[in-house]
Amino acid sequence: MSQFDKIQALNQSILGAELDDAECAVLADRMGEVALTNGDTLVTEGEARQTLFLLGEGKIDVIRNQGGSDVHLHRMRAGECAGTRAFVDGSDRKAALRAVGEARVLTLEPIDFESLLDDHPRIVYKVMRAIFRITHANLMRMNQESAELKNYLVRAPGRY
Repeated sequence: MSQFDKIQALNQSILGAELDDAECAVLADRMGEVALTNGDTLVTEGEARQTLFLLGEGKIDVIRNQGGSDVHLHRMRAGECAGTRAFVDGSDRKAALRAVGEARVLTLEPIDFESLLDDHPRIVYKVMRAIFRITHANLMRMNQESAELKNYLVRAPGRY
């Protein structure tokens, strides 16, 4: 993925939704890149890594270990981000990320992001707004799934 592709990936993501092309170029310059093949693990559950991940191309499964087996939580598509909590507060990873087919991921380390504060504070502000939107969307999705599960259990007793 070239610098141009990084900018395009940012432009097409919620992370870069408020950024213009010049701002995307500045942020893309601070981002790393990882190429994955089918089954490659990007990050493991419990890992102490603060990297923010933006899926540029491909698909990645979000997986959590429960009782010794992997449970599929979500399939990420291009433009989605992972690791917002660890990026912001430094907590350990709550799930693993595993490639489904070939994937390209943009990475952002907190120290590289913080280096934008003095010269590009508007970019930092816009990205933090995007991180809030991402977190809020995840929370809303989880609430909806929880409500659907509750309705299934309450309205269909004995079917589970």
